[in-house]
Amino acid sequence: MTATASVVPVEAGDWETFRRQMPIAQTWAYFDHAAVAPLPEPTRRALVDWAEEAARSGDTVWPAWSRKVEGLRGRAAQLIGASPEEIALIHNTTEGVNLVAEGFPWQPGDNIVTLADEFPTNQYPWMNLAERGVQTRRVPTEDGAVDLDRLADACDHRTRIVSVSWVSYSSGWRNDLERIAAITHERGALFFLDAIQALGVFELDVRRTPVDFLAADGHKWLLGIEGAGICYIRREHLKRLRPVGVGWNSVVRSHDFQHIELALKDSADRYEGGSQCMAGMIALAASLELLMSYGAGALGRRILEVTEQACRRLREIGAVLHSDRSGQHASGIVAFELPGRDPLALKKHCLGRNVVLSCRAGRLRISPHAYNNEQDIQRLVQALSDFGF
Repeated sequence: MTATASVVPVEAGDWETFRRQMPIAQTWAYFDHAAVAPLPEPTRRALVDWAEEAARSGDTVWPAWSRKVEGLRGRAAQLIGASPEEIALIHNTTEGVNLVAEGFPWQPGDNIVTLADEFPTNQYPWMNLAERGVQTRRVPTEDGAVDLDRLADACDHRTRIVSVSWVSYSSGWRNDLERIAAITHERGALFFLDAIQALGVFELDVRRTPVDFLAADGHKWLLGIEGAGICYIRREHLKRLRPVGVGWNSVVRSHDFQHIELALKDSADRYEGGSQCMAGMIALAASLELLMSYGAGALGRRILEVTEQACRRLREIGAVLHSDRSGQHASGIVAFELPGRDPLALKKHCLGRNVVLSCRAGRLRISPHAYNNEQDIQRLVQALSDFGF
């Protein structure tokens, strides 16, 4: 889905304000947000405050923590145009995928369609359904590019779910969500979106783009910590999924421990089961508050601007890009190689110069955020150019 221009562009000086909220920028040129992001200062403070309260006051402040967690649910709903009742707070993307994979009313002979180069999280839970007679159809891509006709041809009258990533973790290909949703629903199937590589920095309204299910951990572009994420389940599907991992927090009278009645909540938090990682949820709420003060539209445009600058500089030193940079498919992820040079050795070399990037699928990968700037790009290019000298 192409980002729209509904948010007024943020002035350049404001990106420096954002940068000052990122302590990592004082030391590192950090280009690895598609792996694990560093924490903003407000998020660090939220974690420290929680730890101080937990150490000094114990559960006497639990109600205040609970209100902050519910604030996260509201922010997450606002972020994607959903209602809070459609948001479940989860520990990671894998948990969100498995809520659907294990809870859906499959019948032998059903199938699920996904892409062959998806991250394992969006393959193994579906493949695990084979013993229940459910086939996983993995559609090949061409160097990360998705042929939607091929995706459509893989679907038939027994396709129940089409599950794809918003952005490919290895190639950076950004999918056209509206077209995939249309293809999926035309065939009577439901659309599951692994949103972890774009949520928060590209715009999504699940009312306009009819995603049925969505999951994303918060430790990448959302600048949270591992162990706290969100899952969206469209209201009309809430009772379609059989809840797995049911616990005290799944029922209407969740805090009345003496009243045992399996009356499930009429909202997505029926899938949350038991106790949450409150520290992680509170931290993610702080990060979302920061990001949403800029808006996904402005963040997405800034990230595309930074990646375009990086691509130009990389080409100048002989890098071969392996990411589609057309407007519709460009993302915050760029895969590239320097011919004749070992990517793992290059990564290690850059790390020694306080420049952080990744290796994926045998290539180098950068994933800058909106606070990265020209100085960071210069440090990246310099580190890569110095290799071997």
